[in-house]
Amino acid sequence: MLIASVVLYLLVTIAIGLWAARRVHNSKDYVVAGRSLPLYMNTATVFATWFGAESVLSVSVEFSKSGLGGIIADPFGSSMCLVIVALFFARAFYRMDLLTIGDFYRKRYGKTMELGTSVVIAISYLGWTAAQLTALGLVFSTLTGGAISLSNGIVISGIVVLAYTIWGGMWSVAMTDLFQSVMIIVGLALVAWVVGDRAGGAGKVIAAAADTGKFQFWPTGGAKEWFAFATAFLTLAIGSIPQQDIFQRVTSARNERVAIAGSLLGGVVYFCFVFVPIYIVVAGLLVDPGLGALLSAQDAREMQRILPNFILEHTPMWIKVLFFGALLSAILSTASGAIIAPTSLCTENIIRPLYPQMGDRQFLLTLRVVLVFFTVAALIFALNSKQTMYDMVQNAYTVTLVAALVPLAAGIFWKRANNAGAILSSLAGLAGWLVAAFAAPDAIVPPPLVGLGCSLAGMLAGSLVPRPLAQAHHHGARR
Repeated sequence: MLIASVVLYLLVTIAIGLWAARRVHNSKDYVVAGRSLPLYMNTATVFATWFGAESVLSVSVEFSKSGLGGIIADPFGSSMCLVIVALFFARAFYRMDLLTIGDFYRKRYGKTMELGTSVVIAISYLGWTAAQLTALGLVFSTLTGGAISLSNGIVISGIVVLAYTIWGGMWSVAMTDLFQSVMIIVGLALVAWVVGDRAGGAGKVIAAAADTGKFQFWPTGGAKEWFAFATAFLTLAIGSIPQQDIFQRVTSARNERVAIAGSLLGGVVYFCFVFVPIYIVVAGLLVDPGLGALLSAQDAREMQRILPNFILEHTPMWIKVLFFGALLSAILSTASGAIIAPTSLCTENIIRPLYPQMGDRQFLLTLRVVLVFFTVAALIFALNSKQTMYDMVQNAYTVTLVAALVPLAAGIFWKRANNAGAILSSLAGLAGWLVAAFAAPDAIVPPPLVGLGCSLAGMLAGSLVPRPLAQAHHHGARR
């Protein structure tokens, strides 16, 4: 019954994705859904893209292990990112009428920055996408009682996501996100109600979390702990701003007002709803304290089994169906967006400049071919990684924090920012981060913060050089 329901759900999702492909007539439809999404669809895509596997399986157990302070990156940092984008970046993104965020770096700084940042941002998606494929593989393995291994489950997950994304692109993402958002909200809300009732009610669940210190938010200790806390927050709060999936959702909106409102509403809904799976895990550990042993498992990934194991062992069939339907929705909605974003970047900003005479039909075909290659790369990453989904997501955004954020923000808000400053900013940020990570990974100031500081210094140094030199770089970029 349960496995049949999951298979049926996957078939329905694939069918919706293929149906949405009928709306794809050109590359703009494929990449940004023809810039025509209404507010409700735009909000759903923002929410569904952020509410992924780590929100259900990883953030929830991180709270049970480390409390509020342990989840400062997600949901606090990730939600703040969407608010910042809505208030300060959405208007600028939408008005530029660009296909990818890589186009911004070309238009503002030149082809060198376009290529460099596109490569960096595309690589950063490997960890993000791998986290979703790992989660889906975990679901398949759990549902079949281990008959499907985690590795085989990951491969199957890549095939499923590819099947409904490859033809419809962003239209498939938007249509399935809408369906999946409803499944997530309705399904997890009902599961929380039933599981919370079994644990003694919401009051008892919240009191249990409070009694064990789970509401401790601010770090305890000295400067090192505070720097680590700030770095975790900033990595997602600002490090995820220069990402193609966020840019894609902003520019897929019907108009500028929808672009702003959709990002803001998506962030607010996400922050509010991400505490539902957290509540379910706390309640589940009250019902079955034995599952808490997984929090200290030698393989950190094992603790992500707490929630699905509890649902399978302690709830009736209809709750199992609702939970795994909602979980699959969360994973699939994020995974589809996570593979279409770097695909767009690679095709538009890395491959297309090499073939300037490429027509739109050839470009559309290239998008689909690159989508296959990126999915394979993400599968290889997922199969060889031993990190938790929460760690994969944080690491994915460190790269863009140190190499792409400062050039983006300076390019929008600082008129003196130039090509020399942007290149120096990216190189200094990457170099500072890597040197710090290898030489002093446990220093008081974490490597990502060192990289961000170097990136900012590089932008200032490169852009404030004597004017004739700056102009020479500018004219060189234009040629």
